[in-house]
Amino acid sequence: MTESTAARKPRRSAGSKAAGTTGGKAGTTGAKRTTRKTGTAATKGSETELVQLLTPEGERIEDAAYAEYAQYVADITPDELRGLYRDMVLTRRFDAEATALQRQGELGLWASLLGQEAAQIGSGRATRDDDYVFPTYREHGVAWCRGVDPTNLLGMFRGVNNGGWDPNSNNFHLYTIVIGSQALHATGYAMGVAKDGADSGVIAYFGDGASSQGDVSEAFNFAAVYNAPVVFFCQNNQWAISESNEKQTRVPLYQRAQGFGFPGVRVDGNDVLASLAVTRWALDRARRGEGPALIEAYTYRMGAHTTSDDPSRYRHDDERAAWEAKDPILRLRRFLETSNHADEGFFAELEAESEALGKRVREVVRAMPDPDRFAIFENVYADGHALVDEERAQFAAYQASFAEAEGV
Repeated sequence: MTESTAARKPRRSAGSKAAGTTGGKAGTTGAKRTTRKTGTAATKGSETELVQLLTPEGERIEDAAYAEYAQYVADITPDELRGLYRDMVLTRRFDAEATALQRQGELGLWASLLGQEAAQIGSGRATRDDDYVFPTYREHGVAWCRGVDPTNLLGMFRGVNNGGWDPNSNNFHLYTIVIGSQALHATGYAMGVAKDGADSGVIAYFGDGASSQGDVSEAFNFAAVYNAPVVFFCQNNQWAISESNEKQTRVPLYQRAQGFGFPGVRVDGNDVLASLAVTRWALDRARRGEGPALIEAYTYRMGAHTTSDDPSRYRHDDERAAWEAKDPILRLRRFLETSNHADEGFFAELEAESEALGKRVREVVRAMPDPDRFAIFENVYADGHALVDEERAQFAAYQASFAEAEGV
C-alpha cells in the first residue's frame, strides 16, 4: 500500500549518472546559470538562483544551465513519473484525513504538509535504503517514501505512544518536536558513518524558522569541519508559524552555506523533478566523501502551521492563491497529461486508492487503544526512585478521585 511504482525499482547510487561532475561547485560557485526572481521579502528586487525543471504549467525545462542537476533525472521513466505523482496524491490524502481526524477530536494535534508534497516526495525518493533520515514533525511524505506505514505517524499525535515505529527498521528517525535539534543528531550520525567507512548518506530536514536556531548553525559548523556526509534540507515554506521570512533572514537561506564552507542550492520546492534531482546530486557528493550541502526547497505551507494555528491572522488570502497556482500535484499532472504518460484510467484508479487509504487511516486511528496512564513513570530511573514512587501514588489518587466523583 505504501510503495509507489517508483519505489519498486531497485535503488542505486545516483553517482553512476554523474561521473566527472564537480559537486563541490554546484549552487554557489558552479557554472553560470540563468536566474529567476523568487519574490522573497528578504531579497526583494534581487535575482536569486532557483533550480527548476518543471514549470507551474507543467512544461519540462530543457536548459543547459540546469544540466548539472537535470542529468540525475535524465533517464526517469513514465512509470517512475506516475509513481511520483501517486506518492504526492496519496500523501496529500493521508494528510487531509489526519487534519479531519484532529478536528473530530481523534488526534490532539496535527502538522499539515499541504503544499510541500513535491519537496518531500522528491527528496525522499532520492534516498537509498542505507541512507539515514532525520525528520522534524511534518515529514509525512518522506516517511511514506521510507516505507513507514502512515498510520504509525498518528500514534504520537493521538497520545498512545512516543513515536510509533522502530527508526532502524526504515533508517527513518522518530519525529523531532524540539526545533532544529535533529540537525545536530544527523551531523553526529553522519560523522559516525564516515568513521565507519560506509558510503551511505544522511539527510536532515528542518524549516525556515529552524534555520534561526543555534543548533542548526552548530550542525553546519561541525559538518563542514569534519566533512560529514550529511545533506541539510530546509523546506522554506515562507512562514515560521506567524513569522515571515523577512523576520528570519536578510539573505536567501541557501547562501548561508557559503559562510561555513560548503555548497548551497535553492530549488523550486513545488517541482518534484527538481527536488529529486538536486537531492540526488547532494547525497551523491556526500557519499563520495565531498562533505555536506544545504538545499533550500522554496515552497509554501498552504495550510496552518498546526491545527492549533489560524494563518488568517497573519497572512492574506491572495498570497495563498498565488501559490495555489504553483500546486506541485497539478504541475506534475499537467506534464503527465501533455506527455501522454497517464490516462484517465490511471487517475480514476488512483482516486479509488486514495479513498481506500483515507478509510483505512480512520479505522486504524479509531481502533488505537488508550495509552497506559502510568507508563510515564516507567524507565525514568534504572533502579527506581522514591520521588517517582511518590508522584506515581499522587497520580493514582488523582485518577481514583474521578471514579469516586462518578459514584463508581
